[in-house]
Formats: sequence, structure tokens, C-alpha cells
Amino acid sequence: MFKGFRDFIMRGNVIELAIAVVIGGAFTALVGAFTENIVNPVIASAGGVDAAGVGFPIRPGNEATFVDFGAVLTAIISFLITAAVVYFVFVLPMNRAKERLRALTSAGDSEEEPTPVDTALLTEMRDLLKDLAARDTR
Repeated sequence: MFKGFRDFIMRGNVIELAIAVVIGGAFTALVGAFTENIVNPVIASAGGVDAAGVGFPIRPGNEATFVDFGAVLTAIISFLITAAVVYFVFVLPMNRAKERLRALTSAGDSEEEPTPVDTALLTEMRDLLKDLAARDTR
């Protein structure tokens, strides 16, 4: 039981996953700061001079009822930035590396595969029977 766990830990997947979580957390903070300090003010400026953002209050005078479309738009932009970085930094290079590895391994696989033992024996028996049949007809 412990050998399987040790093999799992030593395989590298756990370490790679831990690194990805740490980098993901740092990147989330970076994107959050970008959207909070750059995107939000740009979106809020579209709402007008004294507006709290792009949206409307359901009940005037009650800030808790403000429907903020700017926050939703900011979340969408944040998601798209995060998805683009993950795709271009992690997924695309990994896919290219897999394709190169597959190309290298398939080039080595071009050698002819060995004939299975049973097929070789059956072929040999067929040839012997043909020889015997050819001798009998002489």
C-alpha cells in the first residue's frame, strides 16, 4: 500500500500539481489587481461621472440593490485573460511537445514488428505440407 503511494508521490505529478497551484494563485492575484485597478475604472467611467459603475439600482438610494454589469464584465475579462495565458503558456507548448515526442517515437516504430510465434509456426507447417504434397504428386 505504501509502495504505491510512494510511487505516486515520486512520479512527479504531485510536485507539478503543487507548482501549478502556487503559480495559479499568484497569477490570479495578478489578474485580480489588473482588473480591479485598470479594467474596473475604465468600465466605471463609461457609466458617467458620479456613477458607481455600469449598472442600475433596483431601489434608488439602496446600494445593496445596485445591479453592477461592470463587475460581470470585469469577471468575464479576467476569465478570458486567465484562460488565454493558461492556453498560450501551458497547453499549447505541452501539445507541441507531445506532438514532437509522438513524431520521434513513431519514427522509431517504422521497423517491422516481429511475427507472432503462432503465426510463424502455422506458416512453417503450411510450407511443410505444401512440400509433402508436392513430393506425393511426383
